[in-house]
Amino acid sequence: MNKEKKQNLLDQRYLKMALIWSQNSYCTRRKVGALLVKDKMIISDGYNGTPAGFENVCEDDQGNTKPYVLHAEANAITKVAKSGNSSDGATLYVTSSPCVECAKLIIQSGIRRVVFTESYRLDDGIQLLKRAHIEVKQVQLTDAEND
Repeated sequence: MNKEKKQNLLDQRYLKMALIWSQNSYCTRRKVGALLVKDKMIISDGYNGTPAGFENVCEDDQGNTKPYVLHAEANAITKVAKSGNSSDGATLYVTSSPCVECAKLIIQSGIRRVVFTESYRLDDGIQLLKRAHIEVKQVQLTDAEND
């Protein structure tokens, strides 16, 4: 198997794992999962939700996301920082493309590659990542292992 095909297979597998991880989110509007991978090892994970110690309710009575809800990317990045591991040179797998605020965290944390499945309604985060010369790749999940 050539290197590109092998990388595509890994991308599919890590994204599927991020999708499973997203199910840990208590948010009802949208569930997002993220995995941070370095040297083929998962060094962190995250999903969207409220900060530690807060109630696990992401939306207000009108169905709007509360302003203090953390995105999956932010949770994964802060978790790896707390662990003492380095995200420098890592790949972030996330089920939705990053917003501009998460893109800033991605840039500052040294992540070199972002792989996502669904596009967020705004693409300013993706544009910022590209401007910072971070590799950005959208991957559609498939059921076949040989795709």
